Amino acid sequence: MKCRRCRQPAVVEVRRHNAGFCAACFDHHIKGQVERAIHDFQMMAHDDRVLVAVSGGKDSLGLWDLLGKLGYDADGVYLGLGIGEYSDESGQMAHAFADARGLTLHHIDVREQHGFDIPTGAAAARRAPCAACGLSKRYLVNKVAVESGYSVVATGHNLDDEAAVLFGNVLHWDVEYILRQGPVLPAEPGFVKKVKPLVRVGEREMAAYCVLRGIDYIVEECPMVEGNTGLRYKDTLNALENASPGTKAAFYLGFLDRAAPVLRAGAASEGPGLVPCSECGYPTVAPADGAAPVCAFCRLQTRATTAVPAPRRRTGGLGA
Repeated sequence: MKCRRCRQPAVVEVRRHNAGFCAACFDHHIKGQVERAIHDFQMMAHDDRVLVAVSGGKDSLGLWDLLGKLGYDADGVYLGLGIGEYSDESGQMAHAFADARGLTLHHIDVREQHGFDIPTGAAAARRAPCAACGLSKRYLVNKVAVESGYSVVATGHNLDDEAAVLFGNVLHWDVEYILRQGPVLPAEPGFVKKVKPLVRVGEREMAAYCVLRGIDYIVEECPMVEGNTGLRYKDTLNALENASPGTKAAFYLGFLDRAAPVLRAGAASEGPGLVPCSECGYPTVAPADGAAPVCAFCRLQTRATTAVPAPRRRTGGLGA
């Protein structure tokens, strides 16, 4: 197979584009996909201060690398979630990436700074681990962004991730979540703008990008993700993609282009009223019963820290 762009031997095949690329042209292709997403959805400008949510995986590290090459002022934030050796290794990957490039990486150790880790918090709150993890990530990354003066938070959600979420929401007709799904979540008082620049790039494409760029990343899945329903949705979409390349892009990007505007036009214009959390001061939904408002993260923290304390671990890692 020859490279579509320069006709040299190809090293990467992208079936949904019916094309192969050499290393240099594949780099150009991925940058172009990210630039197009940023431009089409008005994600950020070059004078924005961008904070990349970094996990140590291929998507977030690849995104951080791409934003730097595209000329954006981007720092990173890594959350140590306390998930055993997995967190230790992912933290090491994130720090090694930042140190090798002289980049700024904020490190938030959830156990050290908030008194619990994700396994403990999920068990105490009787929440699925992924739910407790997602809640904590959203709150803490936004908190760092607000308090450090960043105007945009960028996450490494790729095309596969977004298509799987949309697939699950459509199967259950979770209209509230469908209405909120998109590559940009605008800024509100207390919330920094959130963007997903990788929505036009597939998971395998990001893996190939990191390999060709020499970016080391943690390959293993989080051990707590086993049984997550989203993985089954991904498997189903992968089967469809194998049979008909381009299915994921047609499904998700078609939704953004054609269905989302229609759904949002017919939806109520105002969401639930937000008030400051009585414990941390960040926005939360006002309780219907008039009780003191407490945000979901503060409730999780209270349940986790008043149950069984998270065990202290001594490792040679980074406290992740």
